[in-house]
Amino acid sequence: MKIVQKSIKFLTVLAIALCSFHGFASDSDKKNNDQNDGGIIDTKKEVEEYILHHIQDSHDFNLFSYTNDAGERKHFGFPLPVIVSTSGGIKTFMSSEFHHNDDGTYVVTKGNVKLVKLHGKIYEIEAGDEVEFVDHHPTNAHKVLDFSITKSVMGVLLVGLLLLWWFSSLARQYKKRQVPTGFGRVLEPLVIYVRDEIARPNIGEKHYRRFTGYLMTVFFFIWILNLLGLTPLGFNVTGQLAVTACLAIFTLVIYTASGNKHYWGHILWMPGVPILIRPVLAIIELAGALVIKPFSLLVRLFANISAGHIVVMSLIAIMFTLKQSLGVVGATGLSLVLSFFITLIEVLVAFLQAYIFTMLSALFIGMSVEEAHH
Repeated sequence: MKIVQKSIKFLTVLAIALCSFHGFASDSDKKNNDQNDGGIIDTKKEVEEYILHHIQDSHDFNLFSYTNDAGERKHFGFPLPVIVSTSGGIKTFMSSEFHHNDDGTYVVTKGNVKLVKLHGKIYEIEAGDEVEFVDHHPTNAHKVLDFSITKSVMGVLLVGLLLLWWFSSLARQYKKRQVPTGFGRVLEPLVIYVRDEIARPNIGEKHYRRFTGYLMTVFFFIWILNLLGLTPLGFNVTGQLAVTACLAIFTLVIYTASGNKHYWGHILWMPGVPILIRPVLAIIELAGALVIKPFSLLVRLFANISAGHIVVMSLIAIMFTLKQSLGVVGATGLSLVLSFFITLIEVLVAFLQAYIFTMLSALFIGMSVEEAHH
């Protein structure tokens, strides 16, 4: 047990240490390279735009940036594969092939197709045309079907492979011995916790084994992604609405398909109430089961994780926005102290949000498979 506690403490301290390396660099989708300040973001408006851009998905990794002696902004990172369906068919290339235009867009030409990247979105325009804007939105371009390997997709694949490796190793150890060794000692109490404290009490002794695998997958998937979101890698997978919506839909499909006669009877024709009221209650119960429950799952996870990133980065931005009034040393010290304590809370939130999503999923599934009481 001491080994497990030390391992958890080590992972927590590591996540906090990595968080302290967050920094403000130039936004790769903005026209900053031609500015005299080398693209450094130091105004309130620029900071706000950068934070909002940071929590969005991206077609490349920008780990850090620096300004060279010539005043040019240099970015250190690596591109990711771009896969889009256009009027000219499927186009594949690396995101590094986009070249910067004076209007703030990134353009690449593939055959007879011209693709433009603006604010992280890829559009298609006619070859030879220039992008026309109205309120910063392109008017002569249309979106393409984007199947690219973005940062969020990379995060999902990375965590999926890690979970497959960890739990396959743990399962192989159980075939040889009753007590796992190595990293398996860290995983075992967490697995037991999800089984005995989340799945069993919320679903019941008769049915909990059917759904424990899913609940464990969701718990560890969300938790590890939340922790990765606190590192300089720039992951914000669980802060993407599409990801949390998919997780909520999985839970929706499971408890809807697993619902027994008792469950659907109480939803569609509530016993014990006047007949005239039953159709009204049926509409309310259907809306709750098919809309409100999954919506609450996806919004809670998305909002809490996104808000956490925004708060941490806003506190770090204090050193840029208050450096004139407090001085560089005072603003930096205040920023680091506040962001450190908020990051401590974010480590707890990373676990808490994984627990809440898993617990609510188990509760909804338990309601659908609960047997009638006589």
